[in-house]
Amino acid sequence: MFIKLAAPALLLAVLIGPAGAAEPEPAEAQRGQLKLYTLPAAILALGETVVLSVHAEGAQVYECKAGAEGKLAWAFREPVATLLAEGKTVGRHYAGPNWELADGSAVAGKAIGNAPGATAADIPWLKLDVASRRGSGVLTPVTTVQRINTHGGKLDGACDKAGEFKSAPYSADYVFLKKG
Repeated sequence: MFIKLAAPALLLAVLIGPAGAAEPEPAEAQRGQLKLYTLPAAILALGETVVLSVHAEGAQVYECKAGAEGKLAWAFREPVATLLAEGKTVGRHYAGPNWELADGSAVAGKAIGNAPGATAADIPWLKLDVASRRGSGVLTPVTTVQRINTHGGKLDGACDKAGEFKSAPYSADYVFLKKG
């Protein structure tokens, strides 16, 4: 479930990248299943170390609501995703936002930074502070969560009937970090 990094420099490349990067760019190197990215400054977690990195597959759920000027539009409601490590289900991600692992540990986050996804159809990359935690396990020491490598998940535009729901498939990588 833990991704072991072969060299401290590799971890630094994942965590800091160039400070001025505006858009996510895949790096040339790759180790195991952890893809390396140049992280945008808005989501950096300097001085923090990786506790766990997982892949998520699921959907971003939207609800048809009255928006500006009373027009109906899709509004984000909640994520629903399975968390995977080495191809195996290790937990789930749901409204809050919350991440819960099979070991019983869970964290809830509050977004404090974001950067655009690679395309207009991709939800943003995020940096979240852990606002609360439950249980005891792998996520217990986590202080920051990053959502990176997003694909899909955006749903924009008008809708026809208030109260309707629609989901947009997405995938992302979540990196759980701790201070120190």
